[in-house]
Amino acid sequence: MGNPHGSYIWYELMTPDPVAATRFYGDVVGWSVDVHEGMAGGGGDYRILNIDGGAVGGMLEIGEDMRSHGARPTWIGYFGVDDVDRSVASIQAAGGQLLMPPMDVPNVGRMAMATDPQGLPFYVMRGASDGTSNAFDGQAIGHCAWNELVTSDLSAALDFYAAEFNIAKGDTMPMGPAGDYQFIDHAGRTIGGAMQPLHADQPLGWTYYFRVADIDSAHENARGGGATIMMEPHQVPGGDWVVIGVDPQGARFGLVGARKS
Repeated sequence: MGNPHGSYIWYELMTPDPVAATRFYGDVVGWSVDVHEGMAGGGGDYRILNIDGGAVGGMLEIGEDMRSHGARPTWIGYFGVDDVDRSVASIQAAGGQLLMPPMDVPNVGRMAMATDPQGLPFYVMRGASDGTSNAFDGQAIGHCAWNELVTSDLSAALDFYAAEFNIAKGDTMPMGPAGDYQFIDHAGRTIGGAMQPLHADQPLGWTYYFRVADIDSAHENARGGGATIMMEPHQVPGGDWVVIGVDPQGARFGLVGARKS
């Protein structure tokens, strides 16, 4: 694995309808999809999300067995780690929970699913390849450009991610009574932000913002494709605009990009 320990190396959509999700995200973000038969757990198909010839994420169908064990539509990120088993032991010792024990996927790598001490899920993975993942890229169209954590205990969460994945505190931005928005850095670059919820109804968890060429066009396509828009286009420091929505199958997503009009 060519990425430093703790890097975001993959993003995965868990969805009950991969065919509909493929159409939706193709229209909104511009991904094309390759179907790999039998690659998913249990022998099901796995869809690879591509942009400009490069893979940036995947799509996994939520089957009946997964649903019966509590799986729901969501985007989930993968942290690249030096040793999956060692990371799992450390996560559990720090108060995280193991959701899926370490497993090997031929020609892909070793992975496990866990939660932080506040119960928010993620994967850890050691890839089989020594190549470098660019699934996260702050400026490239179609890549994840921002990772945002909303957590019930900001201080504890930041300590956890620092210890497990070398995620460091960056600058802060005051947000009034809600406290500061904490920018988070990894390996010398800002990768996202973290905060406590602004209101009681704000969902907890990680939201991943995918860069689009035109935020207004992507917003229109998302709404027209059946998404529920939770936050209309909103300008953020630096000049970009962001949108937060829930796709037609129920997974929360973020978009970030320039306003062309």
